[in-house]
Amino acid sequence: MKYNFDEVIDRRNSDALKLEALKPRWGREDLIPMWVADMDFRTPPYIIDTIRKRCDNGILGYTSVPENWSGSIINWLNMRYGWCVSTEMLTFSPGIVQGLAYALQALTKEGDKVMVLPPVYHPFFLITQKNNRNVVFSPLELKDGKIEIDFDKFRNDIKGCKVFILCNPHNPGGRVWSKEELEMIAEICHENGTMVFSDEIHADMTFPGRRHIPFATVSEKAKMNSVTFMSPSKAFNMPGLTSSYVVIENEKIREQFKRYMEASELDLGHVFAFIGTIAAYSNGTEWLEQMLEYVTGNIDYLIEYCSERMPKIKPIRPDASYLVFLDCRELELDQPSLVDFFVDGAHLALNDGSIFGKEGRGFMRMNVACPRSVLVKALSQLEEAYVRVNG
Repeated sequence: MKYNFDEVIDRRNSDALKLEALKPRWGREDLIPMWVADMDFRTPPYIIDTIRKRCDNGILGYTSVPENWSGSIINWLNMRYGWCVSTEMLTFSPGIVQGLAYALQALTKEGDKVMVLPPVYHPFFLITQKNNRNVVFSPLELKDGKIEIDFDKFRNDIKGCKVFILCNPHNPGGRVWSKEELEMIAEICHENGTMVFSDEIHADMTFPGRRHIPFATVSEKAKMNSVTFMSPSKAFNMPGLTSSYVVIENEKIREQFKRYMEASELDLGHVFAFIGTIAAYSNGTEWLEQMLEYVTGNIDYLIEYCSERMPKIKPIRPDASYLVFLDCRELELDQPSLVDFFVDGAHLALNDGSIFGKEGRGFMRMNVACPRSVLVKALSQLEEAYVRVNG
């Protein structure tokens, strides 16, 4: 490989959240951090070089939107997904979660119902509740190690909902939804007058053999009834730049959202936000492909290790992303005991599956975007704890 993903980088004294939060969250600092959804790989050099060059100018002043910001996005979406969008359809957002919150404020009112499919990325329902909207939970199913939508339940639960927040690809389950599934969602939501907010931040990390399909591209009904949130931050390990964008093809919805964003100048990016996106999308294919190949190797190693040495822990193989949902229900531990098993037993910091909804009880989420040596050490520590519990 051209890029060295085996390099172990010391992130101490860099204000890295995954390290700084260990003591406050778990009461100890001797944990391997495998929770926060960023990578322990170097951010691609062409992104770092772009930022460094901008700093060399010597003045970090106010910034305008570079002309090629929208062009880089338009070219990327067309190249990767065959999705043809225009500059007018794009709005800058300082992060995906922030964008979802702004869309809720702009396009819904207090008391409106918003549906989510748990277990799912927890800010979906947290920001909905904090903005005084009512959350409707329509649980997913796990069948033969694969996350599935119960469409009979979906069709019933969506009634009366103003918005459905779709995780596409799904986090924490790693599912890349099929065209048929997305078409079904579009049809049901259109029938019920429910707008779809589609979080597609993990889209670029779809593994070979699977194909991400932007929700808005599956049908005319999907295109005219959706708001899509995307960003290069996860795929290119640059979440600290808080650079995201929103794609809205329906002109009426778009104008309503843009008026809200412009009213508080929420669509203005900082000095590195735009150039980071341009650098990622203009140079990113080779680094991205090699990163995904390396992460695939980590996932293969994890699944094989658990199968051979810790069979009661069953990783759900993701179609996309470096986040792996671990099915630990056969350990027969209640959730607090399961967390203790990983933290105090294995000295690992993972995401407690129950934060994604009650349907996540018995699960933990592991970030495997790390050097192989770190993963090997983590699994060795986990096996030691496993043997102590299971004999």
